[in-house]
Amino acid sequence: MELDRLTMERLVPGLDKALAEVPLEILESRQSPAIRLFRESPGPGLLVPAESGGAGASMLEAVRVQRALGARSPSLAVATTMHHFSVASIVAASEESSGFEWLLLEAVARDHRLVASGFAEGRPGQPVLSPTMTAERVKGGYAVSGSKKPCSLARSMDILTASVAVEGEDGRPVMAVALIPAESPGLSIRPFWNSWVLAGAESEEVVLDQVFVDSELVVSTTVGFGQQLDRATLSSFLWHELLISAGYVGAISTLAERVFAGARASDAEKTRLLCEVEGAALLLEGLAREHDAGEHGNAVLARCLIGRYAAQDALSRAASLCVELLGGVAFITSPEVAYLVAASQAIAVHPPNRTSMTSALAAYTQGQAVNLA
Repeated sequence: MELDRLTMERLVPGLDKALAEVPLEILESRQSPAIRLFRESPGPGLLVPAESGGAGASMLEAVRVQRALGARSPSLAVATTMHHFSVASIVAASEESSGFEWLLLEAVARDHRLVASGFAEGRPGQPVLSPTMTAERVKGGYAVSGSKKPCSLARSMDILTASVAVEGEDGRPVMAVALIPAESPGLSIRPFWNSWVLAGAESEEVVLDQVFVDSELVVSTTVGFGQQLDRATLSSFLWHELLISAGYVGAISTLAERVFAGARASDAEKTRLLCEVEGAALLLEGLAREHDAGEHGNAVLARCLIGRYAAQDALSRAASLCVELLGGVAFITSPEVAYLVAASQAIAVHPPNRTSMTSALAAYTQGQAVNLA
């Protein structure tokens, strides 16, 4: 992971060293200092354009940074993916708007603001992008109600981005993004995450009860429900899928490093493991290069999903290999081995899971477009 760590040091100097000085069990706990360390670094501005004071990282660079981050703290990789996904959504909106978005981006980079994602996670029987919150039109804006669970960065966020349904120009509901300050009256946090895995991501329930959001803080898209995604929404979705996957590749990469550093595994076994882990990383990098080259069509969405599920399978195989090649003593004497294996497999729970996309991807093999909406 030398290239990944060099990229991280160049774009987010000092963070890797700061994280390396804290034991993994502390970084992954509810009392983790990882999010604070990220806030104190240039990390919040990673995807903010350079003209707004950020690093202006490409997707390829961001994928490498997230892999390096996941190798230090899987919890932080998950939490920061939600931040970067939200920032990417705001950047996409600012490219097609002359509104306030650039002010928010400057605040993220300059003041190290953290942005949580209240976008839909997908519910049984409903499309992945169906909003979990309602927006009622009121004087000067909207009254937003609903909840998001789990919502990473729940206790540290400065701003919540939430997907809501608003009335479009033709009177039909369209997707919109509401930007909600964390201190807004009516917004509260409830405990939700009970697992010991990824406890450091602050993934709790965020509840909104008639929270007023000024109309200028609600950015509408052109996406109606049951329709294909527009360019900005598709781009944001791709950011989420690739960055979340990269963090989990990092989690298994740090376990693989222990195998490569030891003398127990044969060259053939190490090569097999290398191909699984680096193959997953290279797959994500290839998809990132497509995005950076300006490819955002439906075929890219399909390839992104196929790549994410292929990486997911590779990580599962790599995790089993790592446990086998490290041996029983390493598994028994180091709780980090079991933790990293468990954390790396959490990629399977992120939406859209493979089961929900089975029919869509099968239809894609017959020449049909993939539809998430």
